[in-house]
Amino acid sequence: MKWKTLDKFSEESGMTKEAIRALKKKGIWREKLHWVKAANGRIFINVGAVEQWIEGKLA
Repeated sequence: MKWKTLDKFSEESGMTKEAIRALKKKGIWREKLHWVKAANGRIFINVGAVEQWIEGKLA
């Protein structure tokens, strides 16, 4: 699955929601690439893009 909710991604990755929010706020994780805000207001994380970021393949 390409997109996971913030809660599910946090649970599965071991990253805290606060750490994820900090990456978003600092602009390290870019909107529409690493994460999106759905019409219902929920945050979804692009698992593939984050994996590439972790591996240093995607800035």
